[in-house]
Amino acid sequence: MEAFLLYSLIFTLLYVFLSFIYFIAKANTSNPNVPPGSIGWPVLGENIDMAVSGPEKYISDRMRRYSSEVFKTSILGEKMAVFCGAAGNKFLFSNENSLLTTWWPQSLTKPLLGPTDAQNTVRKVALLNRSFIHEILKPENLKHYVPVMDSLAKEHIAQEWAPFGEVKELAKLREVKVYDLSKSYTFALACKLFLSIEGHDEVKRLSDPFILVTSGMFSLPLNLPGTAYNRAMKGGNMMRRQLLHVIKERKAEAMSSAGKAADEGRDLLARLLSATDEEGQHMNEEEICNNLVGLLIASYDTTSAAITFVLKYLAELPHIYDQVYKEQMEIAKSKGPNERLSWEDIQKMKYSWNVACEALRLFPPGQGAFREAVTDFTYAGFTIPKGWKTFWCVYSTHKNPKYFSEPEKFDPSRFEGSGPAPFTFVPFGGGPRMCPGKEYARLEVLVFMHNVVTNFKMEKLVPNEKIVYHASPVPVNGLPVRLIPHHN
Repeated sequence: MEAFLLYSLIFTLLYVFLSFIYFIAKANTSNPNVPPGSIGWPVLGENIDMAVSGPEKYISDRMRRYSSEVFKTSILGEKMAVFCGAAGNKFLFSNENSLLTTWWPQSLTKPLLGPTDAQNTVRKVALLNRSFIHEILKPENLKHYVPVMDSLAKEHIAQEWAPFGEVKELAKLREVKVYDLSKSYTFALACKLFLSIEGHDEVKRLSDPFILVTSGMFSLPLNLPGTAYNRAMKGGNMMRRQLLHVIKERKAEAMSSAGKAADEGRDLLARLLSATDEEGQHMNEEEICNNLVGLLIASYDTTSAAITFVLKYLAELPHIYDQVYKEQMEIAKSKGPNERLSWEDIQKMKYSWNVACEALRLFPPGQGAFREAVTDFTYAGFTIPKGWKTFWCVYSTHKNPKYFSEPEKFDPSRFEGSGPAPFTFVPFGGGPRMCPGKEYARLEVLVFMHNVVTNFKMEKLVPNEKIVYHASPVPVNGLPVRLIPHHN
């Protein structure tokens, strides 16, 4: 009985204390000029609300309740103004480097870039990326990747999707989980193109810690045993150790004249090792590691989600699949027996890319992006104070009937001609910070579509599979499908 009374007293005092903090915090943030909204509870903010309802419902509910232009919230431990609609997207994209600067949550920067001074590091990496990464990911520099992507896709399909011939349990092998295999392919491809790493064991040494990081990098940054953030921190440490080991080995190889000649132009790491800034200085190993981490994360999680949802709709909608199949078979028939896809073939995949864009509209792999206000500024009659974080979100436009009629309907024709209105379709962002990997992702998605569609039809095995949200949308069962091989 005494123990019960003691616990009751402790609970009551804790509740009163938290309530006191809550109302003090609320009073201190009652500036009538800031956008309407709620900052939720101290520390927790509205993280739980967003996690429970999902980002799409969370955004649409608050647009209805507070403002369709901008509202305030508190997520990831930060006061935040969420900008909505095409006008909000345009404003944030257009004021990069004047009113706003790059900012990423601590839960992402510390696991990815190391626990010390991660926020300053991410700004430094952003400056490096702006010129160099944009340059190497330009279409003219990506042309050479297409045959390599095609070769690896064919190899992946043959090994993981289609070993029908010599196996007794035929039915089981015809059922695959699209999401899991897409992640396997996209990470293996990134390892090959960026680092020249091949082989199951070598790739797995990097992919295992990456999985830990991506599953916890947008969680509340509580570094306690058993939390997603704690696992992300451990994964980040393992990931950086692996990458730094590879960087040191390649750097040592490149020191010799013979090694330097062999390494030149070999992959992205070779270019990072030889790159210099405006003052002629080479990047150090930590800076190279940070750049590689950013590119690997971007190419892994979002691209595999994009491929997954493209294939989801191809499995669900036979009339869409048939048109994609027709387009892809015309390209396949124009190739020789061992001839790989080329840049010119990709340009012929117009309908296929419209299908991919519509999948990206309905299930965008990236949820949006953050910025930090470097000065007080006004938007839509509200004041955004210096130091507040801002967020633009794909869901304020992608499924908004103001911009897309019948927004839940899958309709690739939306992307014919001039396509959607500016700043409404933003899966890759916009402005100076538009995702530099947009063209890389387009090539990867289209090459993979080609290799799946020219080999199989697909039947979904879980008709109304639930979608959950981590860093990207994820089908809870991994999108299991039955493969039906074409009989040529």
